[in-house]
Amino acid sequence: MDSLAAYYARRAGEYERIYAKPERQADLALLRARIAQLFSGRKVLELACGTGYWTCVIAPHAKHVTGIDATEETLEIARAKHYPPGKVEFVRGDAYALPDFDRRHDALFAGFWWSHVPLQRLDGFLHASERDIAAGGLLVFLDNAYVEGSSTPISRRDAEGNTYQTRRLDDGSTHEVLKNFPVDDELRERAGTHGHSVAIERFEYYWLLAYRTKVEHG
Repeated sequence: MDSLAAYYARRAGEYERIYAKPERQADLALLRARIAQLFSGRKVLELACGTGYWTCVIAPHAKHVTGIDATEETLEIARAKHYPPGKVEFVRGDAYALPDFDRRHDALFAGFWWSHVPLQRLDGFLHASERDIAAGGLLVFLDNAYVEGSSTPISRRDAEGNTYQTRRLDDGSTHEVLKNFPVDDELRERAGTHGHSVAIERFEYYWLLAYRTKVEHG
């Protein structure tokens, strides 16, 4: 298990506390409504689904949701939640090496995963992810904006420009976690390389990126 997966395995039971921060509730209410709208009637592939927080938002509106996560501890929590019958399945898998779903999905969602992808792997990750989405499908990424006093401080920056945070869990362990905070120009350039109809929405504590895959896959 890699260091990020190990961190989330240990954090599984306390993961959703991050959504309880009082100052973020207005943003989250807007985002829940927006996510439900974006995926209405779609077959959604959800990467790094974690404990299923966003799966619960998507499932009532989507045609079907396939959630993938590398960590069994978070998947156990996700599977224990209630969803519309027959509309959700969970698969343990690697976001960098997705199973072949034969493009039965017409949308992809990844919440709070883009920020954990090293900059030098981002283009490869996006290209590989698009292979499981039908041509012209919708890709949506949701992640954190850096807000002083609310976000965990940045502890260091590496030679490639990736930034890191030092996080402490309830068990007393500390973990260095890669966490990038891209600006709009970077998001637009990356998404524009891989697709079209790029749209970025900024909230006080979050950002939302949506774009369409190219008509033909290379």
